[in-house]
Formats: sequence, structure tokens, C-alpha cells
Amino acid sequence: MAGRPREFDREAALEAAMFLFWRKGFEAASMQDLCEAMGVRSPSLYAAFESKEALYLAAIEHYVLTQGPPVWDKLTEGKTARAGVENLLIGATETLPKSRTAPAGCMAVLGAVSDEWPATIARAIKKVRLDMLANLRARIEGAVANGELPAATDIDALSRFYLSVFQGMAIQAKDGATPEELRGAAKAAMAAWPGDRSPASVSAASRP
Repeated sequence: MAGRPREFDREAALEAAMFLFWRKGFEAASMQDLCEAMGVRSPSLYAAFESKEALYLAAIEHYVLTQGPPVWDKLTEGKTARAGVENLLIGATETLPKSRTAPAGCMAVLGAVSDEWPATIARAIKKVRLDMLANLRARIEGAVANGELPAATDIDALSRFYLSVFQGMAIQAKDGATPEELRGAAKAAMAAWPGDRSPASVSAASRP
């Protein structure tokens, strides 16, 4: 009597697809690549996810749920918004470089920056990045409300600046920047915090 077929592990397959898309992007990851990485045949893949596009959308959602919190939850840590933003950037220096288990960079930052991507994927990735901006804006708005930052602070500009730093670090990590190099960038960015005159920030800002 033949044994029962192995049960399809959707979460494990989705995680494998996430890592492949993260490393290669949507277009470069072929269906054969995906089937091999996920350990499934194409009929099972289509039965579970319907299409390559739907699989990518599920993979980026899985990325946000599993890879985002270890970094972005740090934004809420610390007694001040400055501490929260610094925690975020320092946390990014530990997760953005390539590791034994994950590709370098941030899937949401690196994904869908080309017009060749399907519109549904481009919209989904854009939403993730806008959510990042909203998280930064909320923390900085709180800092203005509680007096940590001056009332005249340009909240939008400051939020976009620190998101740009995070996004730039993700691209540099993809290009091989080390954690130490990224920490230097993070420290330099924190020296630009409004009104920051701590010894570390003054030293960083005064370097040639």
C-alpha cells in the first residue's frame, strides 16, 4: 500500500519563496527557481497561490509580519523619540547585512522600484514603505507634542530624512557594507537630530 503523500507546508514554502524573491527580485525568480526553493511542483504551487504575482504578494506580507518587527519595533523603544530612531537605525545595522539565514538589504526597500513590475506588486511595496514613513512620523509627532522637539519642527522632512537613511543603509548593505560601516552612517545621521548637542553627536558632526 502506497504511503500517504507528504502534507504541503504552506508556511515553510512561503518562507522559502520570500527568501528567493528577496534575493533575486520578482522577475529574476523563475517558476522553476520557486518550485525548487519551495520543494513543490508547479501544480501544487498554483493550487496554493494561484500565480507568481499572488505568491509574491503573499511573500511580501510574510516578510512584513516576520522580518519587520525585529527592526521596526525598536522605534517604540526608548524614553525619547531620539532614542527610538537611534534604536531603529542601530537595529538595522544588525539585520540589513547578509547573514547565514537571510539575504542582504530590505525586501521592501529593494523591491518594485522599476516600472516593469506588475502594478499590484508596485502598489503593495509602496504601501509598505509608506507605512515605514508613517511609523517614523508618529514617533516624531509625539516628540513635538510632549516638548522633546520644538513646535516648529518640520515633522514631514525629519521623518523622510530618517526613512531615507534607513533606505540608503539597506541599499549599501546590499552592496556589501559591513555592520560597522552601517553603524557609522547611523551615528552620523543621529548627529543631525534637531538640537542634539550630546558629546557623541557634536564629535560626529565636527569631523571633516
